Amino acid sequence: MKSSLALAALMTAAAAGGLLPTPARAQERSPLAGVWTLNRSLSEAPREIGFNPAWMTTAGADGQTGATGRGRGGRSSGGGSRNPAPFAARPESYEDSRRTQVMTAEARNPPTRLTIVDTLAAVTITNELGQSRTVHPDGRQESIELQGASFSVSSKRVGDQLSVRYTVDQTREVRYSYSFTPNPARLTVEVQFLEHGAGDKATRVYEPGTGTETAAPPANTATATPAGATPGASPKQPAQETFDQRPGAELRGLTTLGILVETLSAQAVACGLNQDAIEGALSKRLTDAGFTVRRNSDEDTYVYVNIMTTSLSGGLCASRYDAFLYTHATAKLSYREQPVLVQVSLMHRGGLGTSAPGAHGTAVVRGLEGYVDLFVTQIKDANK
Repeated sequence: MKSSLALAALMTAAAAGGLLPTPARAQERSPLAGVWTLNRSLSEAPREIGFNPAWMTTAGADGQTGATGRGRGGRSSGGGSRNPAPFAARPESYEDSRRTQVMTAEARNPPTRLTIVDTLAAVTITNELGQSRTVHPDGRQESIELQGASFSVSSKRVGDQLSVRYTVDQTREVRYSYSFTPNPARLTVEVQFLEHGAGDKATRVYEPGTGTETAAPPANTATATPAGATPGASPKQPAQETFDQRPGAELRGLTTLGILVETLSAQAVACGLNQDAIEGALSKRLTDAGFTVRRNSDEDTYVYVNIMTTSLSGGLCASRYDAFLYTHATAKLSYREQPVLVQVSLMHRGGLGTSAPGAHGTAVVRGLEGYVDLFVTQIKDANK
């Protein structure tokens, strides 16, 4: 008896001191895991979220440079010289510019649907287009590729929250924070652009994804019998409208695309941009990818290009260029009883570029070709 008691005491002490292995516990299901649908009405973000353009720095009277505030929408941080010196460009490589474009486009056009698979070692996040990224939340740097751009990424967990940091360049990074709240069940995704420790911030709220099926009423719920109907008989229910919820379903079957380049300003022409050259280069990109292309056409589904250009002191040109993939559809709006024809934006990418006039046209065309290539890739992926 004494030996049994001694053995029990030894086992207790060993367990308390960590001398005995503890049984491995099965990993609990992560609250982040699942299918989530964006609730736009609960989400908040600046309309033009992103970094300041590389050329948006000013020199004060003392010759020192500083940011002019967010710059978009006419806002200013103040505190600068009343008569700032002309814009001075900050050097920016093509790779840095591409990373900025990818992060900005994603923040301005967030995924409408997220599928998250969360294991102990890795988290995989997939959007409605079937594009996936996998991070390993161990705090170490790793390299991942997003839309043809390579990013240095680190991620870690803080409780049930996941934090992911994307390095854009030496002074810029974008931080994503994923957190779950149970009542009601929601996934909150916070996005912050950090440049020298400050920047725009957005909050996206996602709710559990829903299928096409509808829930049956509770068994103990009493339903009224319409006059003249047989008690116990099921009333005739209106047919439930179903739709294709597969990722990228809106891109399936696309074989013909129009292309329309908005008329360029005189300033854009002076900076080396040519409307016919842009339309021709993008048309060739689409034709080489196997699409039938209708030039100067905005009928049905088409690529729309808009470019705004200005000249900076020192001879540099700066352009904001955007590419949209538009289509038309009939929709039932909340304030109309009958369906109406509406324009639908299927995809959008946009960026900023600065360069000397002699190279500016080529640089802008190259950026737009990258966006069209991205459109092509997503359409092809959806049709696999």
